Amino acid sequence: MTQRKPFIVGIGGTTRTGSSSEQALALALGYAREQGAETKMYGGNDLLLPMYDPDPGTMTEAGRHLIEDLRKADGIILSSPCYHGGVSGLVKNAIDYTEEMRADPRVYFDGRAIGAIGVGYGYQGPGMVLSQLRQIGHALRGWNVPLGIAVNSAVVKFQDGKCSEPAIAKQIEIMAGQVVQHAKNFMVA
Repeated sequence: MTQRKPFIVGIGGTTRTGSSSEQALALALGYAREQGAETKMYGGNDLLLPMYDPDPGTMTEAGRHLIEDLRKADGIILSSPCYHGGVSGLVKNAIDYTEEMRADPRVYFDGRAIGAIGVGYGYQGPGMVLSQLRQIGHALRGWNVPLGIAVNSAVVKFQDGKCSEPAIAKQIEIMAGQVVQHAKNFMVA
């Protein structure tokens, strides 16, 4: 009997084409595929969702697709730029849609491995965003993997699916591998 591949959903980026946070997420999902996962990315324009509204009947088609994929997910990778010391509103709004999962048998991110990438121009912001993403993952009952990634976009550049700094690329690869491995562990449980 063949076990299915773990399904990893990535959420992150900005509306700016080629943003560092979106490219870091794409790189992480690429590494996850190399480790045997199936992936789905919600980046940039995919995150142009209306402000989350919990009232029944207000969910858009795009919001429904996001929630359907999150319900199927075995792991999730979140990647956000640092906007004014915190997670971007675009990414946070997408995460707010998980409120639709509040009454699910696997509520919110329960039983899912969570990876996090914080990106910012400098050294302070990426760490702040990384910490916030990990707190959000925890608050949503997810299991943060040990390694979180803070990317200083003043130094680290992404282009054509590659990272300019081998050490950061390796960290992203390790984190993606941890998400896949822990997702597999949850699948067996």
